[in-house]
Amino acid sequence: MSEPSMIRNVLFQLHWFLGITAGLVLAVMGVTGASLSFEPEILAALNRDRPVAAGTRLSGPVLAERFAVQKPGATITRLTVPADSSEPTLVGYTLPGSKERHVERIDPATGRLTGTLKGSAVFEVMEDLHRWLALPDDGDGIGRQITGFSAIALIYFALSGLYLRWPKRPLDWRNWVVLDLRKTGRNLYRALHAVIGGWVLVFYLLSGLTGLWWSYDWYRDGVKAMLVAQVAESKPDKGAKADLSLAWSGFERATEGRRYDRIVASVRDNQVQFRAKLPGARHDRVTDELTIDGTSGAVLSATPYAMRTVGEDIVTSVYELHRGAYFGVAGRIAILLASLSMPLFTITGFLLYFARRRRKAALAAVVGDTPDRPVAEATTLVAYASQTGSAERLARLTAEALPAAAALPIAALDDAALARVKRLFVIASTYGEGEPPDNARGFARALDRAAPDLSHLEYAVMALGDREYAEFCAFGHRVDRWLHDSGATRLFDAVEADGEDADAQRHWQRQLAGLGARTDQPDWAPAAMGEWRLVDRRLLNPGSSGGEAWHIALEPIGATVDWMPGDIVEVVPQQDARRVDAFLNAAGIADTPEMRALLMTRILPDAADADVATLKPIGHREYSIASIAASGRVELIVRRCPAADGYDGLGSGWLCHGAPLGGTIAARVRANPAFHPPRDAATPLVLIGNGTGLAGLLAHVRHRAVQGGGPVSLYWGERQAAQDDFHAVERQALADRGVVTRSITTWSRDPGGHRYVQDAVAADAPAIAEAVAARATIYVCGSVQGMAPAVHAALATILGETAIEAMLDEGRYRRDIY
Repeated sequence: MSEPSMIRNVLFQLHWFLGITAGLVLAVMGVTGASLSFEPEILAALNRDRPVAAGTRLSGPVLAERFAVQKPGATITRLTVPADSSEPTLVGYTLPGSKERHVERIDPATGRLTGTLKGSAVFEVMEDLHRWLALPDDGDGIGRQITGFSAIALIYFALSGLYLRWPKRPLDWRNWVVLDLRKTGRNLYRALHAVIGGWVLVFYLLSGLTGLWWSYDWYRDGVKAMLVAQVAESKPDKGAKADLSLAWSGFERATEGRRYDRIVASVRDNQVQFRAKLPGARHDRVTDELTIDGTSGAVLSATPYAMRTVGEDIVTSVYELHRGAYFGVAGRIAILLASLSMPLFTITGFLLYFARRRRKAALAAVVGDTPDRPVAEATTLVAYASQTGSAERLARLTAEALPAAAALPIAALDDAALARVKRLFVIASTYGEGEPPDNARGFARALDRAAPDLSHLEYAVMALGDREYAEFCAFGHRVDRWLHDSGATRLFDAVEADGEDADAQRHWQRQLAGLGARTDQPDWAPAAMGEWRLVDRRLLNPGSSGGEAWHIALEPIGATVDWMPGDIVEVVPQQDARRVDAFLNAAGIADTPEMRALLMTRILPDAADADVATLKPIGHREYSIASIAASGRVELIVRRCPAADGYDGLGSGWLCHGAPLGGTIAARVRANPAFHPPRDAATPLVLIGNGTGLAGLLAHVRHRAVQGGGPVSLYWGERQAAQDDFHAVERQALADRGVVTRSITTWSRDPGGHRYVQDAVAADAPAIAEAVAARATIYVCGSVQGMAPAVHAALATILGETAIEAMLDEGRYRRDIY
């Protein structure tokens, strides 16, 4: 793993670890912080002073005297005197022998105590939750440590989140602020987490950095030392008691009777600190601050707001910064919304975490079942570029299916490994907007350098991505182009998977089977099957020297099923009854109807002593559909193939011999968009295939016969004209009607003429080049072994490799090979 990738991985792991530990605390702090954002206004609205005629509001000293009469022995700690009745007049005090502080309203006209503030108890609970989670020992307990740690985590989330989501095009503002709500599932969670995180990042940094002020003394002292010049302060005399009236008179002399919106006098032993809010101030710390000696009325210190330095203003206004009031009403609203969004990050973070855990669990299950094969001993490599484990899971299943194959991360795929092996399979995820996974970034940079000579190598790519992103499967396609440009031979076209695309996974599994991979594995991505009836079955090539080819027709039971030309039917086969008999005899198991029914649907091991309960279900088999949906039936061309043990192959044996005519078969139709017809029916078609690949081509011809459209050229090859001319009567009728405008058939076992379909393609080069010049789309259907690469080579000779690649990119060269 490269150093930048390692850094990203470490940052990400720490990001989610802190998320699942501090996330819930931050959610609580966010909601309670939002509730406190407008506490003064809410309390003022609930506790307005009664209207008082101008000039009849009592002064601070008089209010203190009236209080002393009502609460003899109580000590005033704070007196808040607003200039008008828009907010309550308050007095804070302690009782003899107690340090507990009480706050009551005091009538500004009479000085009569009128009780506690309405709603204050609710806000006290909110503040306790916000500052120390309302845990025991208040600010001196563990709660303060937890919230302090969470504030540090919030700062880390903001900075690491910015690094981790840094877009490919950082100068494009849309990458930072546009939230695409069309996304769904995990993509939506990630978008909400990342984009809204970008919106509130500055506010979270502000909240975290200011929140630490009340969590750690060392932090507060350090900020003060950095921002404010150290000035010796007079310490209050703890043995003396301030005279509030005397101190208030000293304040009025020092301020020369200036008008203030609010005066707050805080008593500390023999000193009284006055904060006088300037008229029209944008927040509560826009104040002139004076400290008055409560025994003499002398001014100990005076700092008018206009004389504050920037550092002093910040230190004095930390609370206003924390709640956004430092920036006016707009700042408070911004902090309010940012605080309310805190639970969103907790929720989306947990959803992403659980999704990642599910993928890790799926990978772990595969790793447990598929032991690693040493890379040095492998002749086939399966490289994976995986962000969440999905690509690695598929790579390990692929390596298990292929003979002499080993899986390895793509970062370990160096020039020596590429030079040593003959086949390479790559399963590559694309992360976000076209980016490689973190552990593949080093390999991605290598793709920009001069490519080695890989002309000895055969390869195939499975590209994982998400269609909700503009650059779908971009990294997988980039690897595919790099391998092709290096001279490697593509075994079959890149398979694209949209998220957890079960269809694509099964299609990849089918392509591997055509290359000799194991066919006794269960489906990698099981899917629900429907019931179909086997309504027709007839031999198409009696007396052929090749394998039997059968026409098979299935009709859905109790449902209407739609499909397009090029789509696939997936059939769940059953065992050859003779193989089940042999297994029962060898294992000494009683042949009961229940046991036979079970074994008919399970993969049977070579060893007869296997535990029946652990046998895995048979995976599906795929076949190209020859019919169109309007016919109401799925028609197939299936070649019966023997298995290595001498019995029938699972899929072909079941369809051609095992399943009873009129019986029920489990199957489903799978969309195969990569082999669908062109959107414009006027597009000429060039159809090329061999053997049972005629099925996939015949569907296009039948569709064109019904819908009308451009000319169709059909190139098809089989063994012998006398025995293997599948659907000859229908094909001739389509030619007579002008649907098929050019039909060339080759026979590999008849004397004379062209032997294989690729020979016919090469010989008809001018006609194919003319069709392509007229914007024709080429479809190739048939075997990946022999036919497909030979046809590709012939087309490359006719059109040029560059033109073929361009047609692939444009969707004008489509292949369904197996």
